[in-house]
Amino acid sequence: MSLPVKVMRDGLLEKRSSGLLQLWKKKRCVLTEEGLRLHNCKGGGDAQSAACASKAKELRFERMATVDCVEYKRGLVYFTVVMATGKEIDFRCPQDGTAWNAEIALALVRYKNLKQVFQVILISKLQPLIYSYNS
Repeated sequence: MSLPVKVMRDGLLEKRSSGLLQLWKKKRCVLTEEGLRLHNCKGGGDAQSAACASKAKELRFERMATVDCVEYKRGLVYFTVVMATGKEIDFRCPQDGTAWNAEIALALVRYKNLKQVFQVILISKLQPLIYSYNS
C-alpha cells in the first residue's frame, strides 16, 4: 500500500511528440511532490471535460535535471524539462496565471533540497556509529 501523494497542480499542458512530425498533444498533467504525471487526453478543452486515460507516464523528480528554455510566444509559454539522461521533453501552456514551468521548477528545487537535508541528517546520525565501530 502506498501513501497518498499531495497534488500541487492539475490541468492541461501540451507536450511535443518525439516522432518525426513532432506534433503537440494535449496531456492532463498532475504535479505532485514526487514528479509530473502525464495522462493521454482526447477531446475537451479543459481537464474536467477531456477524457483522459487512467494510465500515466511519470516524470519523477529523482530523474529530472532541470526545467529551462522558457520562451513566450503568442500567449503561450514554451519550456523544456531536461532529464538526468539528457533527454529533453518540450511543453507549452497558456501564459495566463502562474505558469506550469515555474511550478514544476519550484517543486523540483523543493524535492532536491529535501533530499539533501535528509542526506545530511542521515550522515550526522551515522557518523557516531561509524566512529564508535572503528574505535
